Amino acid sequence: MQDYTPVAVGIDVGGTKTHLRARAGTGSVADHVRTSSGWRPHDPVAAAAWLTALVHDALPSGTRPSAVAVGGHACETPRQCEAVRVVLQERLQVPCLVVGDAELLVPAAGLDNGVGLVAGTGSVAVGRLADGSPVQVGGWGAVLGDEGGGAGLVREAARALWAAHDRGEAPDALADRLVAAFGVSEVPALGAALESATDVSAEWGRHAPAVFAAAEDGSLIAREVIADGGRALAALVVRLSERGVFVDDVVMAGSTVLAQPSLYEAFASALAAALPSARPRPLDVAPVEGAVALARSLLRPVTR
Repeated sequence: MQDYTPVAVGIDVGGTKTHLRARAGTGSVADHVRTSSGWRPHDPVAAAAWLTALVHDALPSGTRPSAVAVGGHACETPRQCEAVRVVLQERLQVPCLVVGDAELLVPAAGLDNGVGLVAGTGSVAVGRLADGSPVQVGGWGAVLGDEGGGAGLVREAARALWAAHDRGEAPDALADRLVAAFGVSEVPALGAALESATDVSAEWGRHAPAVFAAAEDGSLIAREVIADGGRALAALVVRLSERGVFVDDVVMAGSTVLAQPSLYEAFASALAAALPSARPRPLDVAPVEGAVALARSLLRPVTR
């Protein structure tokens, strides 16, 4: 009888790009990146069809997956993820798992327990209780939340500038940077510029570098906005701890917190003050590795 090595497929569906990685044992079967255009996690049938097409397109001809694990952007509740999983498993006829994309970080780091904290355009933290139940905090979008993410920092920077304007203060480096970034003539016009965004998170978030540049230029307002963002990220971990999640390891990812030392340092300082036992661990591998690890875990009962 010919030996068969199961193919574990992991998929990280991000807000802008999707990464599929498949392995058979230690060998690579596929490593495929594409845009996330068309991803509709709130429609289980459409989401499962999108994932199925991705698997068929990315795997070599004649290769079938043995297990598939997905970390999906905007998969916000266990019920929503389970609805997508059920349809996907019916389509692929192999064991499947669907979780929020932030849940990929802890297994990607090779850990069994801990917190996954993402601060890119948005921000969210996830963990699990002792019984395995998932807990998510944050991630409420740029209009109402996502403090410490790029879009949230821009929103708070604009609010701080409006408060300074109302106090009669002269525009500082943050005002100059943000006004230029949005292409408006003065601080009061920032309101209309923010409100005109059709994709709020993306359009606000892409201006986050202006906040960090202003801080480097000496803006005290920008520095306080960044410090507040770091404290807000630490507060997400504190909230998980208060709910009973193991938080000694905080695995971090995201284009904002890992690319901006001032935000990372503000977060790490606030976390150390609030939870001295918690250790921030920047993720040094692609998050899709967590999806591959989860897919492999689905194979264990079959291959042992």
